[in-house]
Amino acid sequence: MFLHALAIAVAPGIAISLLIYMLDARDREPVRLLIRCFLLGVLSVIFPLTIQTLAASYGWNAGVPGLLNKAIFAFGVVGLSEELGKFLVLRYYAFRKPSFDEPFDGIVYSVMIGMGFATAENISYVMQFGIGTGWVRMFISVPAHAAFAVLMGYYAGLAKFIPQHRGTLLFTGLFWATAFHGAFDFFLFIGSSLFLVGASLFCLFIGIRLSVKAIRQHRELSSRWYDDQREEEE
Repeated sequence: MFLHALAIAVAPGIAISLLIYMLDARDREPVRLLIRCFLLGVLSVIFPLTIQTLAASYGWNAGVPGLLNKAIFAFGVVGLSEELGKFLVLRYYAFRKPSFDEPFDGIVYSVMIGMGFATAENISYVMQFGIGTGWVRMFISVPAHAAFAVLMGYYAGLAKFIPQHRGTLLFTGLFWATAFHGAFDFFLFIGSSLFLVGASLFCLFIGIRLSVKAIRQHRELSSRWYDDQREEEE
């Protein structure tokens, strides 16, 4: 039973990581580096856990009364702390690697980090609440983390190759990842009615649609980038 639960917790993050790796068709990143990013994503849970534990000591949690307070908690505590934890690994580890040499790599590295984070979070939830929670998170929470990561990575990929706007683009990626994460959680924190769950899933749907568009655009951009680089070398 334990191994079954562990497999349910780990499988979706691995599957999404492999999918993104396969989509990086032209110049794939070193597997060893991707594994490191995944593991650093696992470790990045320490940052938001610390922030959220501190916030809880002051009475800020998912049960805090009032819509404004719930919004502050969803966006400013949970969304920002979790996305910032992942962003720090992306910006100060993956972003600096020489193998980060085309726009799509921003998405690849961001998703690897995000899936490491989501896998660690998944294991914790499944161990606490059982396999049923793992099945729900497989189709909702883990894809949500993937969508947030793609949005962040899209702008990181642009920032790498537009240095004059690097700070603005990196901030934009963090902003949109936090905004969608916060919106996704906010409706769930308000209540469990079908309407509120539907609103949360709608935020996820929009995030996934934007992510698919971002992946398509960066694959095309990276293809042109790769061809231009080859022409220059010849």
